[in-house]
Amino acid sequence: MGAAVQLSDRAERRMKLQDLRVLMAVTEAGSMGKAAQRLNITQPAISRSIADLEHALGVRLLDRHPQGIVPTEFGRALLDCGVAVFDDLRQGIKNIEFLADPSAGEVRIGSIPPLGASFVSAVIDLVLQCYPRMVLHLVSTGTDALHRDLHARNVDLLIARKLGSMADERESFEFLFEDPYIVVAGARHPWGRRRRIEPAELLDASWVLPPAASPPGSIAVEAFRSIGLDYPRVNVVASTPQVRMSLLATGRFLTIFSTSALRFSAKHPQFRVLPVKLPLARASIGIITLKNRTLSPAARLFIRYAHEVAKLMVKKSRAK
Repeated sequence: MGAAVQLSDRAERRMKLQDLRVLMAVTEAGSMGKAAQRLNITQPAISRSIADLEHALGVRLLDRHPQGIVPTEFGRALLDCGVAVFDDLRQGIKNIEFLADPSAGEVRIGSIPPLGASFVSAVIDLVLQCYPRMVLHLVSTGTDALHRDLHARNVDLLIARKLGSMADERESFEFLFEDPYIVVAGARHPWGRRRRIEPAELLDASWVLPPAASPPGSIAVEAFRSIGLDYPRVNVVASTPQVRMSLLATGRFLTIFSTSALRFSAKHPQFRVLPVKLPLARASIGIITLKNRTLSPAARLFIRYAHEVAKLMVKKSRAK
């Protein structure tokens, strides 16, 4: 215990943030020469920083391999700490900036494209109406990439579906709203004015759907299976919501969308929700953050407005 305390005290006295940044640059670049170019310092200065860190900790942090310089197990442990240290430092600076000028701030939000183009865009619009000098970065990509960005601290928070039993224990989920899936046709589709459609009739329709393995695709598969029907023949497989919307506009196709994707769409009048009793699941949409990460005041402000937009959306839905 005493030796561990001595090591901790010595490291705290001798370690410098610049040396930690150098270590991160070397491991990212794979060589000291490339790291020196990135940081615009000399290679001997790089070597001194690494030597100072290793001397302070009493362990070897880097190894040379044919593919370049790689961290040892001690180096990886320090790198994990370094990511958190610099993130906390950035968050602290953001806090100071926000306290100095509450009308400004910066938030990085991650979301899948359908939610990014609908609900998240509505929240962004409301925030900027009240805080026009705030800077909001929206990263819109696939679910797996979003969670990697969250853990790498490239985004402050996600607005995404709850992953259920597959949820990561390092993440925290804050519920916003339930997002039902619905069967949709273009306004010119022959079924657009029908008052009732039987599920079995859907099997003969022309469909444009996302891949069956994707979250919305798997929801459609399970819905048909639950009532004893085969999955309909899909004429067009398209992940991008914009492609499906374009094909719906022709009046020849059906698809499945989340309610929120249509509620915030400027093209909503071109679509018709079909009156069919298909047991489509509801997705739980919420805010996902890292449990041990302190959010900036600007990020917390964004979350507050996200709850306001969600409440307003639910209220309008119940009023219909």
